[in-house]
Amino acid sequence: MAEVVQQRIEDRIPELEQLERVGLFTKKEVRSIIKRATALEYKLYRLIINKQDFIAYIQYEINILELVKKRRAHIHYQFKKEEIEFPIIHRINSVFRRATKKWKDDVQLWLSHVAFCKKWATKGQISKVFSAMLAIHPDKPALWITAAKSELEDHSSSENARHLFLRALRFHPNNKKVYQEYFRMELLHAEKLRNQKNELEKAEVDLGEYEFSLEILSGKLAEVVYRDATGKIKEAEFVVSLLSIAAIFDFTKDLQDFILQDLQTHYTEDNVTWDFMAKRELEAPGAGEELQSAKGRASDINRREERCCQVYEEGVKSLNTEPMWSCYAAFCLERQKRKTNVQELKDKREERLLGVFQRAHDCSLLKEEYYKNWLQLLLSSGDAEGAATVAMAATQRYSQSVDAWSLSLQTLMHLGSGDVGRLFQEALTHVNPKESLPLWQLQVRWSVDSQSPDETEAVFQRGLLSTVAAVAMEMKEGYLDWSYSTRGYKKARKTFTSLQENRPLSKAFFTRMIEMEKEQETPKMNNLRGYYERALQEFGSSDDDLWLQYIQEELGDLGQPENCGKIHWRAMKFLEGESVERFITKYTLLQTGHL
Repeated sequence: MAEVVQQRIEDRIPELEQLERVGLFTKKEVRSIIKRATALEYKLYRLIINKQDFIAYIQYEINILELVKKRRAHIHYQFKKEEIEFPIIHRINSVFRRATKKWKDDVQLWLSHVAFCKKWATKGQISKVFSAMLAIHPDKPALWITAAKSELEDHSSSENARHLFLRALRFHPNNKKVYQEYFRMELLHAEKLRNQKNELEKAEVDLGEYEFSLEILSGKLAEVVYRDATGKIKEAEFVVSLLSIAAIFDFTKDLQDFILQDLQTHYTEDNVTWDFMAKRELEAPGAGEELQSAKGRASDINRREERCCQVYEEGVKSLNTEPMWSCYAAFCLERQKRKTNVQELKDKREERLLGVFQRAHDCSLLKEEYYKNWLQLLLSSGDAEGAATVAMAATQRYSQSVDAWSLSLQTLMHLGSGDVGRLFQEALTHVNPKESLPLWQLQVRWSVDSQSPDETEAVFQRGLLSTVAAVAMEMKEGYLDWSYSTRGYKKARKTFTSLQENRPLSKAFFTRMIEMEKEQETPKMNNLRGYYERALQEFGSSDDDLWLQYIQEELGDLGQPENCGKIHWRAMKFLEGESVERFITKYTLLQTGHL
């Protein structure tokens, strides 16, 4: 090993001598480089090699390259790159190859090698790196795409890029992303040829026998890719994505028309098709004179939106499904949210949206999320009766949804409906008890604001009987807080006493009672000890913070510091697992005044 390392260091001497001779590095710096490089080289030849050692070596060499570059710029010296930079770059490439050979599965390592090659102008290496990487990782479509793009952008080789895409499709015959990028590449290639042809024509260069293929220039190769792709992937969304790519290029009108015709012929059973076709109507040109005034522009926008809606109307007639109605509703909602100073356009958009919501609901095809938008629109327009009707309709349509019930009940609470109490009970019979906590919380807030204390207490009592632990614990905490805020400490203590044996219990239930005791004019330490002791019965085996709080309480004005030793002994006895270590650390900090 020592001989190999020594040989590699000796191989560096010519480049180091050049660095010193031309004034880029001092003699002291060269000695430092030799020392550091020797240490790094030894690490690469140990019996058990570490990936981090390779990365550290590569990073050190790259840092030297960066420093050389900066110093060249500083002293304006740009000679002898073959004798200085090239050996370093060659060495880094060699270390990268050793690392990727050892850790073949590390994709990031491969990509780091590619990034290095790109930055330091060793583009001849890039193809070799990609080729080796793809031989090991042919199952990753993203790597094939990256390699093909590199061939196109770094080497200007559409032929090699095409070859890589075709190989990628052998491994991933139904991958949408590969087809999309292949389609884009062929269009970029056609655009590049068109630009070359225009430049040559402007320069009046005689091309002789060479002629640019009109078919390639018009994007026929991309059409071939499109036909192959849609033969395997028969999805409207995929076709639309290819059409969107084609639309980026200004020479693809025929190709776009062909794809559009294909979409309208073969994919009318997909709501994506109708959604796309409808939104295209927004791009239609408007009348020039009319667009000079705000009203004229609003009128033009309204006409475009009407044309969009006509397409959506055809869509819901042809395809009366929830996704189709959702596309229609989403479009109308998006347009309604757009700001306009023209009241007529604003009113028209609201009218359109309300009509779509109502008709979709009548067909039982309105998605749950749109009921919220519907209610907000009705409330903002002052239609209380309509909002109440929609709120009830939402709960009937989605009777098992907590969100639907919460939204509807909040709406009815806002409107001051007298039927809310009964509806809370109905809601709790329909939804899954495990998901019912938001409804209980909402009911408590409503009862506190709208009902008598006795009725609110009855709500809490019903909640306490819940078989769902989260609901029962929340109700206990809420009941305790409510008792204290409405009827004072005595009622709160009575509530605590009645509930402290009813499991499940939460730590917050006990800590809240401790806070209430401490808020009194003359807190009683015996009461605090009782609350802590009861809490520790429940959580003493795992909650180290509770023991520390108890100790801090005894160290306070009301406590007896001599009790701390006993509490510490009990804590060490009762705590389990990692909580013991945490307790010891925090107790030590407490004793030294750091907690």
